[in-house]
Amino acid sequence: MRATDLAIDAFSRIEEDLTRIVAGLTVEQLRWQPRPDANPIGWLVWHLTRVQDAQISHLAGQEQAWIAEGWAERFGRPPAPRDLGFGDTPEQVAAFNPVDGDTLLAYYRAVWARTRAYLESCTDEALDRVLNEPRWNPMPTVGVRIVSTINDCTQHVGQAAYVRGLLEGRGWQRF
Repeated sequence: MRATDLAIDAFSRIEEDLTRIVAGLTVEQLRWQPRPDANPIGWLVWHLTRVQDAQISHLAGQEQAWIAEGWAERFGRPPAPRDLGFGDTPEQVAAFNPVDGDTLLAYYRAVWARTRAYLESCTDEALDRVLNEPRWNPMPTVGVRIVSTINDCTQHVGQAAYVRGLLEGRGWQRF
């Protein structure tokens, strides 16, 4: 098994979990917050998709799907590559409009397709390429960046599943 096969499997599980978590939710449920400073499901799914889109697009040397495929417009947001949700205030999170679950999942699936294509094209040697990011010591490799992206996405998937459980009054459970 190639190392990229492991990454492909991990990202495919994110897509499977998101499908179960978002299934059947209304826009109001996607926007529901257990507390005013908590992240709703819709924002969590959008944010993790934006992170994956930005990170993998950077590694692949291509423009983000957010901009290139018009997703920003579909979400009524600016086509800004740094509009990822990092540093959003509670007010910005609460004001986030997820459009609907189908659009959230369609955007994730578009990003997942690009991610898969990139990973299928990667050699094991390509994973060892050091990224020129001096703010990190040591500077990360492509493989490290892929793992950190998977880690970030799976954390947010777990958070979204937990919020769905709270929304439905049953705590966390696998959907």
